[in-house]
Amino acid sequence: MNTPSAPTARRLSALLLATLLALPACARPADEGWEARDRRLIDAALAAMPPQRPGVADLYVLGIAGDGQEDVFRNEILHLERVAATRLDNGGRTLSLVNHPDSFERTPRPLATGASIRHALAGLGRAMDPAEDILLLFLTTHGSEDHALAAILPPMVDEDIAAPDLRAALDDAGIRHRVLVISACYSGGLIPDLQGPDTLLITAASAERPSFGCGADSALTYFGGAWLVDGLNADTGFIGGYDVATRAIAERERQAGFPPSLPQISVGSRIVRRLQAWQATLQPAPPVPFVAPADAASTPDVPTP
Repeated sequence: MNTPSAPTARRLSALLLATLLALPACARPADEGWEARDRRLIDAALAAMPPQRPGVADLYVLGIAGDGQEDVFRNEILHLERVAATRLDNGGRTLSLVNHPDSFERTPRPLATGASIRHALAGLGRAMDPAEDILLLFLTTHGSEDHALAAILPPMVDEDIAAPDLRAALDDAGIRHRVLVISACYSGGLIPDLQGPDTLLITAASAERPSFGCGADSALTYFGGAWLVDGLNADTGFIGGYDVATRAIAERERQAGFPPSLPQISVGSRIVRRLQAWQATLQPAPPVPFVAPADAASTPDVPTP
């Protein structure tokens, strides 16, 4: 994925500043501090979730849009929310951390920072039964060649998310059964730190390759569209969805003349049985077409079913 252009970054920064200035004084996040605002919104979302069901493998979903300088990452988390509620039937057990100006206006959401991710995971860990439940964490952003993940929303947020920190937050939260999906360039480099026997780990690219489809003219990244739309509409199993997605990505990259991004998968020795127990509880549901937000690119990057 290419980094956003300077005009795009300036446009979004100006939009965010105008949004904040337009808020009533009592509603401005600066009045309580960014981290306090994030904690408040996270705690409210957690409190609104239905309780864990004893004897049932419940799916909890954490969506993270890291780079707020482009709409594409926000778009993927909005679609993830719809998929979780319908195809994955998780009963409203979804929490989203979104770096985007929309997080202050249309639908207030906590931002995606190292602190908010730790707070969200800690709260989810308290809500989940570690013996039964599964966490799906979908993180979409720009990735660097040294395998750092961008968390950016000028002028407030500018930090990197490192794999060891994410692993520590998951471990500290006591979340055992994990499906981690990282949509970013060079994201295969996170596999050594995040893999484990109770983890299904999917990345958009190998450790040495970029992935494609971000930018101001994109509604979804290549991987986000292929896994969230093509893959999960064809197969609610995360591994089956990956198989569908990799074929779609390879063909699209071939047609565009791009070098293969080589998505990766790591399947822990114990996670498949837990995923099968969860999938057995799902009821048939229709495909979920991608619907671009009004301010997104006019032409989606993937066909909708």
